[in-house]
Formats: sequence, structure tokens, C-alpha cells
Amino acid sequence: MPQDVRFDLPFETPVSEHLEYARARHLRWIWDMGLVRSQAGFEEYKSWDLPQAAARTYPYASAADMVVLMNWFSLAFLFDDQFDANQPDRADRITEVARELIAAPLRPASIRPRVACPITLAWSEVWKHLSDGMSLTWRTRFAASWGRFLVAHCEEVDLAARGLETTLDLDEYALFRRRTVGIHHSIDAGERSRGFEVPAQAMAHPLMERMRDLASDTIGFMNDIHSFERERRRGDGHNLIAVLHRERNCSWEEAAQEAYRMTTACLDGYLELQERVPQMCDELRLDDDERSRVRMGVEAIQHWINGNYEWALTTGRYAAAKEGPAAAAELAGRGSVDDLLAV
Repeated sequence: MPQDVRFDLPFETPVSEHLEYARARHLRWIWDMGLVRSQAGFEEYKSWDLPQAAARTYPYASAADMVVLMNWFSLAFLFDDQFDANQPDRADRITEVARELIAAPLRPASIRPRVACPITLAWSEVWKHLSDGMSLTWRTRFAASWGRFLVAHCEEVDLAARGLETTLDLDEYALFRRRTVGIHHSIDAGERSRGFEVPAQAMAHPLMERMRDLASDTIGFMNDIHSFERERRRGDGHNLIAVLHRERNCSWEEAAQEAYRMTTACLDGYLELQERVPQMCDELRLDDDERSRVRMGVEAIQHWINGNYEWALTTGRYAAAKEGPAAAAELAGRGSVDDLLAV
């Protein structure tokens, strides 16, 4: 299934006017922080065009905040590409670094990481800015979602290291993918990008919880479809199409068609729930200010569904045909040209 598979989304989202300003500063930061350590790694990173993804998913952030969001945006992608099950000690090191990334939001911002490497040092700096001005409630919610995401990645690495990556059935994979895609905390960051917080009673409502889950499923499955050719080349079984192909013993084309159907079903389910948001606000007796913050919270979800989709159609990260050091690293079982887990 090619990268440019299209979905019919009923809403459009803007692109930040600060894209180019923030891109230049972000790329300088990436190099200065040692998050790329070679020219080949830098060129590979630029091909992903993560600044475009951030500008689409957080379109209303200020120029300064857009730089912060781009910097944060890069860390999960770069960490993901450090996974290498072919090295026996890699899973242990990934777990050690992930533990530090999880702990950082729970400590005072001034504390230096106990596990020092480019990714942990960068995250320590980013969190100080990302959490600025947000309530303890928001910071706790973000930290919990961020932690679940990183724990899921450690589980994924552990499964691959033990040769068990292909043992998840479809239902298990769908729940696992909801955690590894990392959308809950990414939507939370949408509040930071506009300086608001969804009222706690609305955030805890089953309707909002289900909307966020369905948005995560939609985005995760879309990413699986758009990245399938790249992941198939790498032998990566953590993909909806690969799971369907294996479990249902069907052709790759049939698996891809079913993955597309499942994705559109998740999107339809999300849209149906979105129509019930005004009813939820009435039920909770929200005032005008609270309803405005709920509306912006729903927009944050829309920005992620559509913004991530538009980015995924063109990013070099999902490109199937690659040459040079990045392709060699993938074929050798490494996700990244540069090692970012060492000091």
C-alpha cells in the first residue's frame, strides 16, 4: 500500500504562520543538542520534515512556543529510531533511558537527568519550557500519558528482542497501538500551544475519553497504512496490515483493504461522538468560558487527526525507496544512523 493513500476527512486545519521561523531555530537546536551526530543523520532527520507536522498539529502556537513544540516533537521520533533488537544490551539501555524520560516531569525542573545522553538532556530542557504556565492538573495528566507511551515502547522493544513481536492478536495489537502512537499527551500539548486547559470535569467525561481513544486509533492506523512499505522493508511486525495479514491468513492487498476499512470506522466513530459534545456540555452545566475551552480541546483533536494525516502523505520518514546511510541502517536492523543513547 503506497504512502499517498487518501482518506476523506470532513475538516481542514490551518498551518502555523511561524513554520519557517521556527524550523530554522529548531534545526539549529537539534544539531547543538547532539540529537544528530553526523551529516548523514542530519540529512535523514530533515527529510522527515517534523517541523511541518508540528506546524499543522499546533497551528495557533506563538513563534516562540512553536520552536518549543518542534523541539519536543522531535524527541519521541528520535527515541523510537534508537530501537535495535539485534544488540543484546539495547533493550536494557532503552528501558533505562525511558525511565529517565518518564521521571523528568515528576521532578523539579532544575534537576539534571540522572541518566545523561542527548535525548534525556534535551527532554529536560524542553519540559521546563513545555510545562511553563500550566497547572499541576495538566502537568500530571501529560506526565501520565507520556509515561504510558514510553512504557509501551519499552514493551515493544522487549517483545522484539525476545522474538515475540508477532504474537499479538488483532485486539491486543489495537490496544497496544493506542499506547505506542502517543496521541493522548500530544493532544494535551495542544492545550499548552494555545494557553488553555480543558475543564477537568469535561476531560474526565466518558465521551471525551472515548473521543481521545478513537482519535488515537484513527491516527495510529493511518500511520500504519502510510508507513507500511517502509516497515515491511525493515521487517517490522508492529503494523496493522502485518497483523491482519498474519492473523487472517489473507493476501497483503486484502489486509491493506481491511486496515483501511478499520481506520475509516474509527474515524466515523469519532465524528459521531464529536456531534454529542454540546450535549455533554449541557449535562455538565458548563458556563461560556468552560464551553469555549472544550471547543478548543476538540479542535486540538481535529488538528492532530488532519495535521498528522497531511504530514504523513509526504514525509521522508515513511518513504519506501531510500538510499544511503539511512537505508543501510534500516537494513542492518538499526532505526537510526546516529546513536543517541550513549553519552
